[in-house]
Amino acid sequence: MSAGAHAERYALPAVLLHWLQAALVLWLLWLGWNMVELPKGAERSAAYALHKSFGLVALGLVLLRLAVRRLLPPPAPLAAGHEARLAAAAHRLLYALLLALPLAGYLASAFTPFAMKIFGVELPRLAAPDAAMNAFFKSVHLVAGWSLVALLALHIAAAARHALRRDGTLARMLPGRVSGN
Repeated sequence: MSAGAHAERYALPAVLLHWLQAALVLWLLWLGWNMVELPKGAERSAAYALHKSFGLVALGLVLLRLAVRRLLPPPAPLAAGHEARLAAAAHRLLYALLLALPLAGYLASAFTPFAMKIFGVELPRLAAPDAAMNAFFKSVHLVAGWSLVALLALHIAAAARHALRRDGTLARMLPGRVSGN
């Protein structure tokens, strides 16, 4: 399938992965926000385990999205000038945060005395427990999380603006009839 087959819309795999990632990330942000308030115990441990497991799924998903983006390049921007440059910068930053956030969370967990598990399966230990490194990566995870929240708000506001303007930008990423598929 050539990139030209999708000159006006994103390819169906890109659309599906975008919305799957969006749902997963919003749920992970919600879970992360709520799990820290839980009292220590089985419910909190389960919430953290779920957050870590699906955080690694989110990391795999963004890597898959980047591979799909290389194989099926996005359509040319509809906007021009500073609006196109801002959109491109925002998308690069979104991808950077979608990579940094789960990596920092994983590394924070790697420096605790507790085993890192994904859906109950223990992963090999990367490093010895180190409180300073754990604190550093927790801070990176927190800053990346809040930065992602801010950038997602901007992304959603821009999508709403495009929808109100009916300029066709949003329609290119909505599920539905995709030419060439």
